[in-house]
Amino acid sequence: MGTVSRRRGIAPFLGLCVLAGILVAGTLAPVAIGAGVLSNQVSDSVDAISADLVHAEPPLVTTVTDRNGGTIATLYSQYRIPVTPAQISPAMKAAIVDIEDRRFYSEGGVDPQGMLRAAVHNSSGGNLQGASTLTQQYVKNYLVNVVDRNDKAAQQRDQEDSLARKLREAKMAVQLAQTVSKDDILADYLNVVEYTGTVYGVGAAAQAYFGTTADKLTVPQAALLAGMVNNPNIYNPYTHPDKALQRRNLVIDSMVQAHSIPASYGATAKATPLGLSGARPQAPASTCLGAAPDAGFFCAYAVRYLVQSGLTVDQIDTGGYTVKTTMDPHVSQVTKDAVNANVPTTQDGVANTFAVVQPGGDGHQVLAMVANRNYGTDPDQGETSTNIVADASNKFGAGSSFKIFTSAAAMVAGKAGLNTPLPNPFSDCFNPPNMNRYTHCYPVSNDGTSYPNPITLAAGLATSPNVAFVGLESQVGMPAVLDMARKLGLRNTMATNDAGSKPITDPSDARSKNPQYNEPQSQYFQNLLSFTLGNSPVSPLEMANVSATLMSGGMWCPPDPILSVTDRHGQPVALHQQACEQVIPPGVANTLEAGLSQDTTIGTSARAAQSAGWTHPDIGKTGTTQESESVAFVGGVDHYAVSSMVFADGPHPQEICPGTPVHLGNCGHGAFGGTVAAPPYFAAMNQLLAGQPDVPIPPPDPAYLDAHA
Repeated sequence: MGTVSRRRGIAPFLGLCVLAGILVAGTLAPVAIGAGVLSNQVSDSVDAISADLVHAEPPLVTTVTDRNGGTIATLYSQYRIPVTPAQISPAMKAAIVDIEDRRFYSEGGVDPQGMLRAAVHNSSGGNLQGASTLTQQYVKNYLVNVVDRNDKAAQQRDQEDSLARKLREAKMAVQLAQTVSKDDILADYLNVVEYTGTVYGVGAAAQAYFGTTADKLTVPQAALLAGMVNNPNIYNPYTHPDKALQRRNLVIDSMVQAHSIPASYGATAKATPLGLSGARPQAPASTCLGAAPDAGFFCAYAVRYLVQSGLTVDQIDTGGYTVKTTMDPHVSQVTKDAVNANVPTTQDGVANTFAVVQPGGDGHQVLAMVANRNYGTDPDQGETSTNIVADASNKFGAGSSFKIFTSAAAMVAGKAGLNTPLPNPFSDCFNPPNMNRYTHCYPVSNDGTSYPNPITLAAGLATSPNVAFVGLESQVGMPAVLDMARKLGLRNTMATNDAGSKPITDPSDARSKNPQYNEPQSQYFQNLLSFTLGNSPVSPLEMANVSATLMSGGMWCPPDPILSVTDRHGQPVALHQQACEQVIPPGVANTLEAGLSQDTTIGTSARAAQSAGWTHPDIGKTGTTQESESVAFVGGVDHYAVSSMVFADGPHPQEICPGTPVHLGNCGHGAFGGTVAAPPYFAAMNQLLAGQPDVPIPPPDPAYLDAHA
């Protein structure tokens, strides 16, 4: 390649400012109401914006990582890789100067010769000519792509063919040239300028178009990029390759004329093909939809959590943050493999979600949020853009796992302990709390006649009779049970409608969207004894956090996906997060854990546990809705609090049937939480706990073994 030269002759700045002032105030006056008036109109904003230009921080890419630092997603509105002057190839610098502003190194922000030529032309009645220097072009691009990027009306003003706009650009360019070196101005311009689509700046363009870095750009590559800035759409090499080639060769000719490269090398460069690295710009995905299959739902939840913690979406998409999440890549992959083995990704009408939360007295870190579905926009490939793991998207519910809330409320109220016998006939009909002469009692029956009557609460948690728990719920009272569900973890879930209605995922919207919601705790369920049978929409993530609350000695903490956030300079960013709360006494939490510790040994998931070779001490509660349209396993082992839910997610829900694979159909009794939702739990946890010593379940507190109200 030929030698690239650089011209650095800079005339005395004071003389140029005087000349620029004469040109602006004098020769342009005939085509306007007076430069002095225009100057007054724009001066107020010029100084502040010019100061910003000196320390410009254009939008950058935010990187989301797992807990080990591995990238799981990039978030941005403008794909930009910032570069310093030393990181830009001499060929790129010469190409942009030679085609756009050959007097760049000798002018003081404005070009007197060009302005005089434009003034003469404009005063004769022709269309306004540009005469913009690279410094002025930088000002314009900075205003359009940075300052006013979210204001279309302001962007139009930044680009309008008006004297006021050109005067403002000129003043700002002169001020900028007074404080910033030519090399820095050129680098700033090349960092902020737009290329195709969401690609901004020469660093991103070099990577997206040629798979290289800005410091390695060759003359043909640099000429193509320099030519594009004139009109990124017309000279788009992907959509208009012929025009892009012609424009590139024009830039090469300009480089030869400016003696930046020898004529012989210019001819060789013009004979080379465009040399693009792909059929489209190779830019990374700009949202969580581009995350890996085991990270998409997690990423989407992390972004929502950041917004709820004080950052705006625009800040996230432009701030150049590094967001280190709590996601454990090993746990995520293992659980993703488990649900895919249970229900294939493209299985029609059946979703299998799986959430893992790490218990703790000072925080509940989310380790994994996966599903057999992938986070995306192609339903034919088993994708969904709804966060089915975080949202209350399982509209059929978690079945009998909601009996956890009735049990906890009864223990706190002293209405029952693990040893308390509960009336448990085969069937019964219970009066709702606000019954009147128009209200019917609520009929309930058990699934079979093998249950004892009465049955202890401990045995009931293992074998899950409906009559005993609806009776206990009726005794404790709906307000206490609903409040317990909210306290233990269903903060967003409790702002949803009953089964079949669209969930409300933001509790602050509950009052405005449905007048039935008069309190943070949903009033909708106050008269529905069916609540303990879990037939209402529920968040899989929040159900895992319920287990985490119990495993943390009754300490609720928000399911937290964030380890740290740092800005583009590596400085920590403070977030406003909810504080942990001691929602039930530790003795209640430990006693309830002890009561839940029999599900995998003698309870509803024991057969699946035995088939999986499961031997670890754990807690668990299965759930099955009446039509088997949703089944669940909620529990935990060691330092993993888990929910696994399998539910109908298609437009025509049916009974879920066990099998290989799990599917929809009419299979008689259908699936159960123990037969369909528990197996992925055993498969994943067996792998994660291999070789690890068992962690025992806490012993029950004697104070909560019997009723004492």
